[in-house]
Amino acid sequence: MRLPSLTLLCVLALTGCLKKPEYDPTFNALLDSIERRLALADAVALHKWDQRQPVQDSPREQQVLAKVRQAAAEHGLSADRAAQFFTDQMEANKLRQYHLLGQWHLVESAPDTARQDLSSEIRPQLDLLQNQLLDRLKRFDRAQPANCDHALAVAIGLRSSDPTRRLMLIRATANLCQPA
Repeated sequence: MRLPSLTLLCVLALTGCLKKPEYDPTFNALLDSIERRLALADAVALHKWDQRQPVQDSPREQQVLAKVRQAAAEHGLSADRAAQFFTDQMEANKLRQYHLLGQWHLVESAPDTARQDLSSEIRPQLDLLQNQLLDRLKRFDRAQPANCDHALAVAIGLRSSDPTRRLMLIRATANLCQPA
């Protein structure tokens, strides 16, 4: 009986020695904008469900990347940095769409929620977020933490306990810590 009590006491004592991960506020604004963009993936998925359209839309992706490359200089970014960042955003959005569509196919129904028109409602929101994301990416690049990959992992871990949400954030930030 004494051994389990001693073991428990040692575990509790050692737990206090573990360093709690510190959150780096450098990521706050950028991750907020990334999450807003990811939230729009739900509306895009509903549109694609209703219209029976595939998730993959290569011509649209090329349009977005061309606009991002063009806007990069206005935001103090290289065209390659901006394009890579937005490629990651689009891949994360597609991951979300595939996830939702898979769930809806499993139950043979999408949620009965209000729909938004892709062209007139969703894309204008994405366009506004594009400028915000480019501004925040530039600010992030100016103040990138020394141990960026670790700090990013901590920021994502502290932001959400939902594994699917974490996976989307990880995909959206896959190349964030690469040198600008």
